[in-house]
Amino acid sequence: MKKINNFALNPDEDTLQQFKHCYEQEFVSKAALMPDAHKGYVAPIGAVLVTKDYVVPSWVGFDIGCGVIAVEIKGKNLLEKIKENENKIFDSVKARVPMGVGEINEKKNISDGTLAEYEKLLNEFKKKPHRKEVLQFLEGKAVQHLGTVGSGNHFIELGYSEEVLSSSSEDGTGLAADLSAVWVVIHSGSRGVGYKVAEFYMKQSAKGDKEFEKTYPIHKDSDTGKEYLNILDFSLEFALLNRMEMARKVILSLEEVLGEKIEWELWVNKNHNHAVPDDGYFIHRKGATPAKKGERGVIPGNMRDGSFLVEGLGNAEFLNSSSHGAGRKYSRTQAQKEFSMKEFEKSMKGIKGTVSEGTIDEAPMAYKDIYEVMDAQKESVKIVTQIKPLINWKGEKRRSKKK
Repeated sequence: MKKINNFALNPDEDTLQQFKHCYEQEFVSKAALMPDAHKGYVAPIGAVLVTKDYVVPSWVGFDIGCGVIAVEIKGKNLLEKIKENENKIFDSVKARVPMGVGEINEKKNISDGTLAEYEKLLNEFKKKPHRKEVLQFLEGKAVQHLGTVGSGNHFIELGYSEEVLSSSSEDGTGLAADLSAVWVVIHSGSRGVGYKVAEFYMKQSAKGDKEFEKTYPIHKDSDTGKEYLNILDFSLEFALLNRMEMARKVILSLEEVLGEKIEWELWVNKNHNHAVPDDGYFIHRKGATPAKKGERGVIPGNMRDGSFLVEGLGNAEFLNSSSHGAGRKYSRTQAQKEFSMKEFEKSMKGIKGTVSEGTIDEAPMAYKDIYEVMDAQKESVKIVTQIKPLINWKGEKRRSKKK
């Protein structure tokens, strides 16, 4: 008998049907639905699906390696300085990091260290089974997706927590002078790389079916399976590298605006869209944060309420997972119709952010209550601290020109 657990908060029928379709596949051994679950492509967002011998590209989805990085930044009276210079910082980061659909980087703007890491990834990829057309893309414009944030629910955020987690300070107490810590939190994935890979292997797995966005499994030992697992590994590492590059660019902007050297420390950089091997099985997480005992993670809420740093409790019922965010309460189309700019602006009072018609579908009200979501998974993760937003960046939607 399969072990199936549903922790979703008020899921609609479409979400439940998607989940049922997935866990009824004969190669699925276990499944769980996280509290933030809502309808997605083929598999619902918030689904964790454990398979034997098979991987399913459509369950990983188009945004391979989507995840979050949290970096603690250190400096005397840093919180106060950021508040005083928020407009300059906002403009500097926006100029330095490409944001939005289709926005890519110029190679000259990518740091040397990141380019060197990319070459290492590429060389490892070449050693294992791959398709010529995929390699051509990786050797071409793929690198230009590094250091880019994308659109939708992806973001860059500067925020603060009232708990200081670093163990070092000038006076040796572990506490900063202003009794708060400043953080860079970034939510993004492998960008155009993951999208092209997903589309290519969804079509390969569908074997000619034009409706390729369905559940088409690939056996791990098949030629296609070996290729997909290789490019999947590449894409997951690419996503981690992408977020690191953006974190460095935010630090550079802070140093430029504040005129001082900024110390920083990586707290976690974690993917929540993947299929990863685990003791002879594959764990597919479609928008779910890994939460093994002691494992660090970040769960973003919304533009107003910020993010939670968490540690996993290793709960087997949750399949060592938790939500990857608050989960949408309104679809993007519904949110655009439901909310006015006045409501959006009011909800973001006191926070410098990308608040516009192009991001209204990301208004805080479009999401489920993050505090309810966190309470629903208290047996899976413990909250380390909440990071509240100071400045938030998002890629705006392009407005189509009327003919």
